[in-house]
Amino acid sequence: MNKYSINVLALAVGLAFSAGAMAQSLANDDYKAGKNRIESQYKAEKAACSSFSGNARDICVAEAEGREQVARADLEASYKPSVSSRYKARVVAAEAAYSIAKERCDDKGGTAKDVCVKEAKAVQTTAKADAKAQMKVSDANAEARGKAAEAREAAAATANDAQYGVAKEKCDAYASEAKDHCLAQAKKNFGKT
Repeated sequence: MNKYSINVLALAVGLAFSAGAMAQSLANDDYKAGKNRIESQYKAEKAACSSFSGNARDICVAEAEGREQVARADLEASYKPSVSSRYKARVVAAEAAYSIAKERCDDKGGTAKDVCVKEAKAVQTTAKADAKAQMKVSDANAEARGKAAEAREAAAATANDAQYGVAKEKCDAYASEAKDHCLAQAKKNFGKT
């Protein structure tokens, strides 16, 4: 893998993890402000591309569009956090990195260009596969947390039942009213009605 491919992969991975880091949802005002900031930044970056010509301009525009798409996807993932929204943000990052890489490949010709495009496609495919794997891991972790919580609840209920049984057994040492009071207190203490 050449230095360019490694840089593109690093960019895609970095953008993907930045989307995953956002766990708290944004307030509506913050969301709107974020959309406005992204739009303003995109317009400024795209306007700056007019100073370039040819493929350099195409690369500049692709980079500006890629940053805007990734920023929007990250914003959406922050506004409505979910495994799905983080997955979509990672896919958008992979596609943006691929678009930029393809534009950079246009500077080359012949076999070098073909190899460059294939490397870019491989990086995109890898980033998308990683995003899908991360989504599946997140889903599996959520399922495991749910099962662990159920197991803890079942264990706590079993322990409670065992302690209640011990308390009832201790009440057998008393006679009539004292035993009734002891049993009532044991039921109250262990949530038995």
